[in-house]
Amino acid sequence: MSTFEGIWVPLVTPFRQGKLDLYSAQQLALSLSAAGVHGLVACGTTGEAATLNEHEQDRMLCGVMEAVQHRCPVVMGVSGSDTRVVAEKIARLNALRPAGFLVSAPSYVRPSQEGIRLHFEAVANAAESPVILYNIPARTGVNIDVATVIALERHANIAAVKECGGNLAQTMELINHTDLNILCGDDALLFNTLCLGGHGAISAAAHIRPDLFVHLFELVRAGQIGPARTLFRQLLPMIQLLFSEPNPGPVKAALAMQGQMLDELRLPMTPMSAPGRLKLAKALEKLKAIPIAGKAAKSAFSVAGESRLLGLVR
Repeated sequence: MSTFEGIWVPLVTPFRQGKLDLYSAQQLALSLSAAGVHGLVACGTTGEAATLNEHEQDRMLCGVMEAVQHRCPVVMGVSGSDTRVVAEKIARLNALRPAGFLVSAPSYVRPSQEGIRLHFEAVANAAESPVILYNIPARTGVNIDVATVIALERHANIAAVKECGGNLAQTMELINHTDLNILCGDDALLFNTLCLGGHGAISAAAHIRPDLFVHLFELVRAGQIGPARTLFRQLLPMIQLLFSEPNPGPVKAALAMQGQMLDELRLPMTPMSAPGRLKLAKALEKLKAIPIAGKAAKSAFSVAGESRLLGLVR
């Protein structure tokens, strides 16, 4: 299995009284790696990266890498509308040696496909680690067309695509016409993407019961589509709840209910509504009861002993 496959989690960024809570971030990273996830993303959309200053972003990346200690790779999220600034930022981040960079298309300015291609080529030239193209047109205002991805595939430093367009036809084209690893970024389409031949996912919902998401990936990879479908049907109500309000509000609410961190976000993001939290609490109880057939469930919330070994417990 190559590096950019399997279940990856775009980490939320915990806050405490308005400040970065690096301890909780490290605990979360450690628990997810212990549950078997294949990789982590620091400072992605789910990590509220737009509200983090440069120093906080560096601390988040370094803290997560310190916590997981090579147990799984850590990719750094980078975004921006000015190609020169994005390339300069990546050149600076090279010194921190992330496993890769997750880079979205320029937002707001709505460039042409040629502009998008040149943007990513400049970014990939600046990076010393592989680049994952991040297609999320609902946030950026532009789609990275399949033809543009095919053109970018020629660049040796572009390795994968996080596809969040919500268009299975485009996903299938990417899988069939490129050799890049295609990672699902729309959690509700995870099962479909894996069955079409996708290589995995960067899944915000996988913060909750990551062991089940990893098991889903393993089932599809082993050709056990029936059991995988059954498991995904069990996961889908929680996935839908986690995206019923703006991300990452519901994910942070769920993690707070499990004692992982405070339910705190930075404006303009706000916590999940009270009615939403009531539904979420009930869904969490159901999800908690789902076993993994033939395996002892590896909880992401029972790794205190492992945390002590790494010196992360206060």
